Amino acid sequence: MTIQDCPTPRNTVPRIAAAMAGLAGCLASLPAQAHVKWFAPYIVGAAPQPVAATLGNAWFWTGIALVTVFFLATIAVERGALGKAALAGLDRVSRPLWLRNDDFMRAATAAFFVAIFAVGGVYLTPDLKTDSELISWAQLLIAACIFSRRTMPFAAAGIIGLWVIALRDYDIFHLLDYLALGLGVAGYLVLASVETPEWRARRFQILRIGVAVALMWSSLEKFAYPDWFYPLVEERPFLTFGMPRDVFIPMAGVAEFTLGFGLLWSPLVRRLSAIALLVIFFTAVYPFGRIDLVGHALIMAALFLVAADPCKGFVTRSAERAPNRLPGIARFAGMPPALAAALFLFAAGYWGLHISLYGIEGEPAGISDTSTHSHDPQRPHGLNRGH
Repeated sequence: MTIQDCPTPRNTVPRIAAAMAGLAGCLASLPAQAHVKWFAPYIVGAAPQPVAATLGNAWFWTGIALVTVFFLATIAVERGALGKAALAGLDRVSRPLWLRNDDFMRAATAAFFVAIFAVGGVYLTPDLKTDSELISWAQLLIAACIFSRRTMPFAAAGIIGLWVIALRDYDIFHLLDYLALGLGVAGYLVLASVETPEWRARRFQILRIGVAVALMWSSLEKFAYPDWFYPLVEERPFLTFGMPRDVFIPMAGVAEFTLGFGLLWSPLVRRLSAIALLVIFFTAVYPFGRIDLVGHALIMAALFLVAADPCKGFVTRSAERAPNRLPGIARFAGMPPALAAALFLFAAGYWGLHISLYGIEGEPAGISDTSTHSHDPQRPHGLNRGH
C-alpha cells in the first residue's frame, strides 16, 4: 500500500495527539544522549565493569520492564483501529519528506561531510582526530561524489576508506563504535545508485539496520564504563532530570539500547522509536552544542526517514492485511525473547571482544591513555594530551 492509499480518518489527529502525549510522558524520564567520547576523557583499553554488576542493578531491570511493557502495548494497539489510524496519520504528516527521501538523505550526507571538512582535523567524528589535511580534502570529495548516482559508490568507498585509515591511529575496539553506521550509510549509497529495483528497494533497510546496530553497540558504554559519564553528570546535573547519578546512567543505557532495538521491530514500534530518538538527540544539542549536532547528523537524518517510512521493510502493510494473524502474534510474543537475545549477543560481543584484545585486566593506563582526546573549551573534561 502506498502513501496515497492510506486514508486518514477524521478522528486521527486527536488520537495521535493523545498517543504523542503519552510518548512525551515516557520521554520526560529519558536523558539527553551525547557520545561520551566527544566530551569526556576515556581509556579504551581499561577493563570494563563486569556484566554481573549490570545484571545485579535493579534500575537496569526496571528500565527493561518499562520498555517491554511499552513495546508490547504498542504492538497490541498497532493491529487495531487506533494503531492503523496512527500509522495513517504518520504517513500523511511525513509524506512530503518520504516523497523526497533520497534527496533528503543524500543532501544530509553531503552536508555532514562538508561540515567535518570545514571543522577539519577529524576522520569521521569529533573524537577521531587527525593532523592530515588530505583527510579533510577527501571528505570534501566524498560530499561531491554524492550528487551523482554514478559516483555514489565512490563516496561509499571513501567512507569505508576513512574508517580503515583511522585504524592507523585508533584501536579497532574504539572504531567499532562507528563501523555499523558507516556500513549502513555506505550500503545505502551503493544500493541507491544501482538500477536493479530489487536491490535498490533495500537501501533504506540497510540504513536502518546500520543505525540500529550502532545505537545498540554504543549504548553498552553506559553499562561497561559508567565512570566515564560521572564528570558530565556532575558538571551538568540537569541532564539527570533529578535522578541520582547511578540511576540515571543504567536507565539511559537501557533507553538507547531498546530504542535502537525498536528500529528493527514492527512498523509502529520502529516509527515511535525513531521519533523518541530524534527528541532525545535534539534535546542533547542544547547542552552539548554544535559538535553533538554535527556528530550525530547522519544518525538523525536516518531516523527522520525511519519515522517517515510508510511501513515498508521487514513488515509490510500487505502482510498486515493477510487473514492469518500469526505474524502479529509472533511480533507480540516474540518481542521479549528477541530483546533478551539481542542484549545477550551484544553484551557477549562487547565484553568478549574487549577481553580478547586487552585481556581480563585491561591495558594499564600508561599504555591506553593516549586514546583520550585533548583538552579544549568544547570538551571541558578532556585531559591535556591526545594523538
